[in-house]
Amino acid sequence: MNKIKNVVIINDFNYVQGGASKVAIDTANLLVNNIENVYFFSGCSKLNELDNRIIQVCTNQGEALKQKNKIKGFFNGLYNHKSKKMLKELLNKLDRNETIIHVHGWTKCLSSSVFSIIFKKKFKMVLTLHDYFTACPNGGFNNYKKGNICKLKPMSLKCITCNCDSRNYLFKIYRIIRQFIQNKIVKLPKKVKYLISISKLCEDVLKPYFNNEVIIKKIYNPFDSVKVNITNPINNEYYLFIGRATKEKGVDIFCEAIKEAGVKGIVIGDGVELENLKQNYKNIIFTGWINHEEMIEYYKKAKAVIIPSRWYEGASLIPMEASKYNIPCITPSTCAAKEFVPNENIYNSFNDLVDKIKNNKFSYEVLDIENKYIDKLINFYIEIIGDKNE
Repeated sequence: MNKIKNVVIINDFNYVQGGASKVAIDTANLLVNNIENVYFFSGCSKLNELDNRIIQVCTNQGEALKQKNKIKGFFNGLYNHKSKKMLKELLNKLDRNETIIHVHGWTKCLSSSVFSIIFKKKFKMVLTLHDYFTACPNGGFNNYKKGNICKLKPMSLKCITCNCDSRNYLFKIYRIIRQFIQNKIVKLPKKVKYLISISKLCEDVLKPYFNNEVIIKKIYNPFDSVKVNITNPINNEYYLFIGRATKEKGVDIFCEAIKEAGVKGIVIGDGVELENLKQNYKNIIFTGWINHEEMIEYYKKAKAVIIPSRWYEGASLIPMEASKYNIPCITPSTCAAKEFVPNENIYNSFNDLVDKIKNNKFSYEVLDIENKYIDKLINFYIEIIGDKNE
């Protein structure tokens, strides 16, 4: 069995920009105590939370579509030659028989060009499926205009002509071109062999779009599972929504359900829907985005957290966070968060949600979520590095 000497984490951002970035950073920080050399390759850099033992390489280009030179940013988003060149320079220094490359995010800065060089140099690679960009052009199997789950076949004529982007159809065209390059030129779905799914739902949705030989390992995201003793939430009064204030996250569903049930609600987060919701729901407190320490205080006083996502959310970190404080979560049957709550806390319609809130028809049980992330991850690395058939 070959020894794993190097792990290269690849992610658009080297700071916590979202759930995927947090997992990428947590992964790197956990690995430094287990792997000789941990590298973090990114495209956008800020003051970050990476351990100082981690070797950082950054293209420092920022998000492609936010670059000052819009034309250059457009082409970087489709296929970024600088990120490919810099990753090649890094990989040239490493022995591929002792190295695992672990990709988390690439669509905002780095582009699918990073896969081109990984495949060309024949390094062992694993990709964590944080979203649906490996198959769906907009990354969510979601029609952002209509606010519902999309059932169209990705990259079919109906998909290409559907105006489903959250902004406008020009962005959809951009995403179609980017997807064509990724899938037909780079051939990511065909060539990738090892995947990590962060939920069963994520795996079920995406598996049909990869080659038949692909190996998928389900490993839940890392989280701090140390319990905090608090008052029984049954005596608390308000319900929480935590996340982006956008339609796909279902923040409007939360607000309307709170209003219909006649209970107290608090929305934590920023987003395009925030100002409109403030005007229409005077009975709900909107905090905007707050830091983690402030959020803990809201958790401790919550009766339950509601996760009303309209889309196939891969695996929200909220149930794991809430479980630390023994706070139950209520979630729809179409969201991966259902894997982390009792059956009584899964709703099938808006009226079902209102009924659960209004009549207290949900369980206060908090499932004991398995937290063996780093052990499972390293075991999978060992399996990958030892595979002689690749």
